[in-house]
Amino acid sequence: MNSSNIKPYSKAIVKLLKGIVEKDDVVWNDVLSYQSDIQDYIAVIGLELIVKKDEGFAFVKQFKLDDDKTMNMVSRRQYGFEVSVMLIVLRQILEDFDSNPTMQATDKYVTAAEIKEETEMFLPTSYNKVKFENDLNTYIDRIVGFGFLVEPKHQEGEKRYKIHRIIKEKITLDDLSDFKNQLNSYDAGNESI
Repeated sequence: MNSSNIKPYSKAIVKLLKGIVEKDDVVWNDVLSYQSDIQDYIAVIGLELIVKKDEGFAFVKQFKLDDDKTMNMVSRRQYGFEVSVMLIVLRQILEDFDSNPTMQATDKYVTAAEIKEETEMFLPTSYNKVKFENDLNTYIDRIVGFGFLVEPKHQEGEKRYKIHRIIKEKITLDDLSDFKNQLNSYDAGNESI
């Protein structure tokens, strides 16, 4: 391969294809400087560059085709019931945090105990809560792996996780509304969610 074919933003594209690029990443400035070039490059394969400069991250997502489908460049993940409920809860926590104008912090942190407490309110009464509590750290690890929670690098005491703002891009307000409607239906008809 001829090195003259390598673009100054090639490393940024590779990082974006692997996942989220944060503002403290070495390629962040390349993402900002070459945003248009990167978009043109990845559009050919059905991807769109999303840059959330104020929130400090960028990622790629698939274009939707005319029939509301994608080209299947990225596989859809099955999260499982518990993780799905936890993601909805985390998204709601972040929405509540952002809606509170008295907060001066820009990042929302939660502990495993807070996640457990909030999530248990949405689990069906017949759900095995002992099993949920035993598997809680596994579920949190999965959510960290998906990029929705960020583990602190150095912290003493109870571990606090930052809710990554990408969750707002992946779980919309419509998703929150749909979830609440499903819960209401479940309560009314005692059906499974």
